[in-house]
Amino acid sequence: MSDLFVKICGLRTAQDVDTCVEAGADAVGFVFATSARTVDAATARRLAERVPAHILTVGVFRGQPLDEVRRLMEESGVRAVQLHGDEGPEYYEALRAPGRTLIRATAATGIPARLGALGEDLLLLDAPDPGSGKPWNWASPGFAAPTGRWLLAGGLHPGNVRRAADVTGAWGVDVSSGVESERGVKSTELIRSFITAARN
Repeated sequence: MSDLFVKICGLRTAQDVDTCVEAGADAVGFVFATSARTVDAATARRLAERVPAHILTVGVFRGQPLDEVRRLMEESGVRAVQLHGDEGPEYYEALRAPGRTLIRATAATGIPARLGALGEDLLLLDAPDPGSGKPWNWASPGFAAPTGRWLLAGGLHPGNVRRAADVTGAWGVDVSSGVESERGVKSTELIRSFITAARN
């Protein structure tokens, strides 16, 4: 699985973005939901402009009004939207646009049987407390992976990402706190180590 899709989320600085690009990330995420990693639309646009077209830029939202999500997407210019709350199919329908990727994030405790049930292009399975760095039991014998393209998240770091991907059969992985030196502050070394470990 050397072609594992790797997304680094919660970026806030040009150095973070440049490190991800140089290390070979497939996607970078900018958090618009309330978090220690939140950025505004102008910052996200400035950072996204540093990202080559082959790397996906993602805006992350959680429980925000549809009009706010739409506005921030347009102002930031990111090319994918990741919805982390209980947004219904009307969000996915309203946000669909040419060239835009729709990502549905859900807690691994409520895994949908198939991809696309709400109109999403990608599914992300996360811990019950997103962004906390706390893992969920992805090694459980009772875990049944959904069909289709899905990303594994929640408590991943350079030391466990390869095993996690192998055990679950995930199409891709997503990390934020696992590549930080302190909450909200990314580590250049950990970003590079994570991507190398994921592709090992």
